[in-house]
Amino acid sequence: MSTDPSPSPPAEPAPGTGLAVSVKALCAFAARAGDLDLRFVPAPSAQEGMAGHRLVQGRRGADYQSELGLGACFGRLQVRGRADGYDPQRRRVEEIKTFRGDFEAIRGNHRALHWAQARCYAWMLCEARGLDSVEVALVYLDLGSDEEHVLAETLASEALRAHFEALCGRYLAWAEQEAAHRAARDAALDALAFPHAGFRPGQRELAEAVYRTAVAERCLLAQAPTGIGKTVATLFPLLKAGGRQRIDKVFFLTAKTSGRAVALEGLRLLRDGAARPLRVLELAAREKVCEHPDKACHGESCPLARGFYDRLPAARADAVQAAWLDRTELRRIALAHEVCPYFLAQELARWCDAIVGDYNYYFDASAFLWALTQEEGWRAAVLVDEAHNLLDRARGMYSAQLDAAALRAVRRQAPPLVRKALGKLQREWRRQQQTQVEAYRAADSIPAPFARALQEAVVSLGDHFAAQPQEAQGALQQCFFDLVQFARLVESFGEHSVFESTLEEGGHREALAIRNLVPAPFLRARFAGSLSCACFSGTLAPFVFYRDMLGLPEDTATVDVGSPFRSEQLKVRIAMDVSTRFRDRTRSLERVVGIIAAQYARQPGNYLAFFSSFDYLDSAFEAFTRRHPDVPAWAQARGMREAEREAFVARFAPGGQGIGFAVLGGAFGEGVDLPGDRLVGAFVASLGLPQHNAANERMRERMQALFGEGYAYTYVYPGLQKVVQAAGRVIRTEQDAGVLYLLDDRFARQDIRALLPAWWRVQQLAVTAAPPSSSA
Repeated sequence: MSTDPSPSPPAEPAPGTGLAVSVKALCAFAARAGDLDLRFVPAPSAQEGMAGHRLVQGRRGADYQSELGLGACFGRLQVRGRADGYDPQRRRVEEIKTFRGDFEAIRGNHRALHWAQARCYAWMLCEARGLDSVEVALVYLDLGSDEEHVLAETLASEALRAHFEALCGRYLAWAEQEAAHRAARDAALDALAFPHAGFRPGQRELAEAVYRTAVAERCLLAQAPTGIGKTVATLFPLLKAGGRQRIDKVFFLTAKTSGRAVALEGLRLLRDGAARPLRVLELAAREKVCEHPDKACHGESCPLARGFYDRLPAARADAVQAAWLDRTELRRIALAHEVCPYFLAQELARWCDAIVGDYNYYFDASAFLWALTQEEGWRAAVLVDEAHNLLDRARGMYSAQLDAAALRAVRRQAPPLVRKALGKLQREWRRQQQTQVEAYRAADSIPAPFARALQEAVVSLGDHFAAQPQEAQGALQQCFFDLVQFARLVESFGEHSVFESTLEEGGHREALAIRNLVPAPFLRARFAGSLSCACFSGTLAPFVFYRDMLGLPEDTATVDVGSPFRSEQLKVRIAMDVSTRFRDRTRSLERVVGIIAAQYARQPGNYLAFFSSFDYLDSAFEAFTRRHPDVPAWAQARGMREAEREAFVARFAPGGQGIGFAVLGGAFGEGVDLPGDRLVGAFVASLGLPQHNAANERMRERMQALFGEGYAYTYVYPGLQKVVQAAGRVIRTEQDAGVLYLLDDRFARQDIRALLPAWWRVQQLAVTAAPPSSSA
C-alpha cells in the first residue's frame, strides 16, 4: 500500500527568519504513533500510485482542483504542501491513497497518519479561503477493482487550526534545535584544521583533488596508494567544504565491515578536532543488529516494535545529544528506550551529518540513502572507499536468478490460482530450454511469452498475499520476492545485461538468470544525483575502464597520486621460466614451490603466497608441505568463517616465520594490514585473469561491442587489479621493506608492465630451466 510516508528533516531556513517544512514531514514527525509494523503487504509501485491518483482525480467534476498548492505559518515555521484534491462545490478536501487487498486490513496507525495530513491541508484551505468548516475525506482506491473506499468527516476551522497548531508546536522546537545545530556545525567545520601535524606524502594532493571536485560539484576517480591515509584525506576536505558548499550529508560507503571501522576512526579524529559538533551514524545490516531474530517485525511479535513510534521521540532526542552513533552506542540508546536499534538508525539518518555504511545503502536498486536523498533533496557528498570493489558488487545488485527446483517445490505447495500461474511460467521456461543441449546459453533478449508468464505469476502471488496476508512468509513469500526482482530486471533489460540459461548435472538442475555486465546504466543517476562523488582506491587503473563500467559522468576528474614508497623498499622479481597458464601449471609447480622455498631459506619471515583458485592453491600447498615439512605453512580453506579468517591473519605475528597460502582476490588479498615484519614478502602465481569459459567469453564479446576493449575489460584489467591489491599487502608504511615475486612470464610483457605501479623497480629472475613453450 502506498500509504506510509517517512519523516523528513526540516528544510533549510527560508529567506528571513523562517523555518520550512512539508506537511508530509510535519505529520510523520509529530503525528506518528503506535507500533512498528513491517508485516508484508503487496505495495503498489510509485507508478501505480500516481496512476491511481489520476484515476480518482479524473472521476471528479470540472470544478475539481487537483494537486492544490497550500501553505500556512506557525510562528517561524512555514508549512507547505500539495493537497491531492479539492471539490469547491462540496467544500471537500481529499487525501488519496492506493492499496491492494482487504480495505479493513489497512492498519489504524497508518490511517491516523493519513487523517493528520488531510486535516492539515483542510486547515490551510480554510485559512486561505476564509472557510468556517470543510469536509475532510480519505479516499482509498483499491487498485485491484478500482473501487473507492471513502472515509469523511466535517470539521470546523477552529478544530482544524487547533490540530494544526498542536502538530506545529511539537515540531517547532525540534526544527529550531536542528537549525542551531546546522549553524554551529558549519561554523566549526569552516574552522576545522587538519588533525595531524602535517600531510603525509600524497595525502595533500588527494585532499585537494577531493575539495576541488566538491566545490565544482563534479565526480572524482582517485588512485592513491595504501599508507597515505586516504580516509582522512577524503573526509577532511568534504567536511571543510560543508558549510561553504551547503553540504547536507556526507556518505562514506565501504565494501566491507573493516572499512567501516577505519572510516569511523577517521571521523572520530576529525570530530574531536571540530569540538564535536558533528553527528556521526554507522549503518549496519539488519541481521547484524536485530535483537530478536526469532521474532517478526511487528508489535504483536517483537517487544521492540511494540509502541516503537510512541517511544521514538525520546530515543531520537537522546541520540542526537549523544551525536556519536556507532553500532555499540546506538544499541545502548535503543535498548534504554526499548526500541529497535536497526529502525532507530534508519530514523537517525535524517538527523546525522556523516553516515558510514555499505555500498548497498546508496547504489542498490532499493537503496535507503539514495531514496532519502531524492525525497528530501539533500545535497549529499559521497565517498566510495576501495572503489574497485564497486564493479562486482553493483553487477550483483542488478542481477537475478531463478532456480527450477525451488520453483517446482513452491508450486507443489501453492494455492490453486497461484499454482496455475506458476505452472504456466514453468511451461514457458521449458519451452525456452527445450532446444538447449549445452550447459550454458546466453541471449540478448528475453522471450515475450516468458516475460508475460513471469508477470502473471507476480500478479497472482501479489493478489494472493493481499487477500491472505497471514500467508506472507516462508518459501512462497521468498518465491514472490525472487520473481518480483527478476520481473523488474526484465523491464529494464538492455545491452548492459544478458539472459542466461544453465543446465547442470545432466539437466537435473536448471536455472535462468539475468546477469548484469555493465552496471553503468543503473548507477549513472546515483552519481549525477550527488553533489559530488569521490571514488578512491589503491587500484583504479585505467580510469576510463571504471568510468565506463560504473557510469561516472564524462567530466569526471581524475588524480593518480604518486606513491610515498621508494622503489628500494620493494624488490620485485619476475620469474621468466614460469607459466601459470592452466595447461602449464602441473609442470611449473615444482619451480613455483622451489622459488618460494629458496626465498624463505634466504630470509626467513612471514610470507603470503597467492594462487588463482583453490584447486591450484591445494596443489601448491600439498607440494610445498611435502617437500619442505620443516617450514611453517598454513592455507586458506573454502568457506572460512570469520573466526577462522581472524586466526589465519593472527599467525602473521611480529617476528614470526611461516608462509600463508591464499587465493588471489579472496579474503586475504586486500583489506589485510600487516605492517613491519608481520609480512616481509609475497608470491603471486597468477595474472589473476578470470577463467576462460562461455560466460566470460560472452562478456568479452559484449565489452568489445560496447567499448572496443573486449579482452582487456573482461580479463586483463580485473586480473591485474587483484595482483596489485595482493602485492600491496607487503609495503604498508614508509619504514617497511620486502620482496615480491611475480611468478609468470607474462608479467614481463610491456602491456602488463604498464598496469603495474610506476614506483616498482622490476627485475627478472635468472632462468634456471627451459622456459615454457606455451604462449599467449
